[in-house]
Amino acid sequence: MSVTKFKILDVRPNLNQGEEPLPLIRARVDALTAGQGVTVIAPFMPAPLIELLKSEGFQSTMEHRADGAWAVNFWRD
Repeated sequence: MSVTKFKILDVRPNLNQGEEPLPLIRARVDALTAGQGVTVIAPFMPAPLIELLKSEGFQSTMEHRADGAWAVNFWRD
């Protein structure tokens, strides 16, 4: 992994308010530059998002956190 910096995006508040977080995630992902990644924190494993970004050339790793949330790192090599 050649990423040196991950920006954290916690979408749980958005989901709690009934908001679709994809536009926020899309904006963060589209703004990434070389050496940057984004960590999405969600209350569930965002499998559709992982598949979508994988199809666009993104790598990912995920961790099921102690608080029950999922932290998924996305980056491009």
